[in-house]
Amino acid sequence: MPDKQVYEYAIVRFYPQVERGECMNVGVVLFCKAMRFLGFRYAVDENKFSSFSKHHTLEDVKQNLDAFQKIVKGEKDSGLIGEQDMASRFRWLTAKRSTIIQASEIHPGYTENPKKTLDRIFEEMVL
Repeated sequence: MPDKQVYEYAIVRFYPQVERGECMNVGVVLFCKAMRFLGFRYAVDENKFSSFSKHHTLEDVKQNLDAFQKIVKGEKDSGLIGEQDMASRFRWLTAKRSTIIQASEIHPGYTENPKKTLDRIFEEMVL
C-alpha cells in the first residue's frame, strides 16, 4: 500500500452577484505535490443555475470553468499561467479574487490516490 501524501484542495464556486456573497459550488481543484497531481472536476446543475442566476448565461460560466480546466492541464492555449509548474498554477487558481468564479480557502488532507480523493470530494461538495 502506498504511503499517504499531503494534498490541498479548494471548492470552486460560482457567484452570480459577487457583492451579495451568494454562491453555488461548481467544482473542486486538488493538488498533491508529492504525487505530481493537479486535477479539477466541475459540473453546473442547470436547474439550480437557472433559478440562481439572472445576470449570467450557463454558457458564459462553462467557458470560465473550461478556461480553469485548461490551466489545470497546462494546455498550450491556457496563457502564461498554464505554462507555470503545477504548484504555481494551483496557487494562481486558488488566489482570492472578486469575480464570478472563485475558489474557497485551501483545505489540506492525506491521500493514497489523489484522483479518487478528488472524485470523492467532488461528489460530496458539488453533486
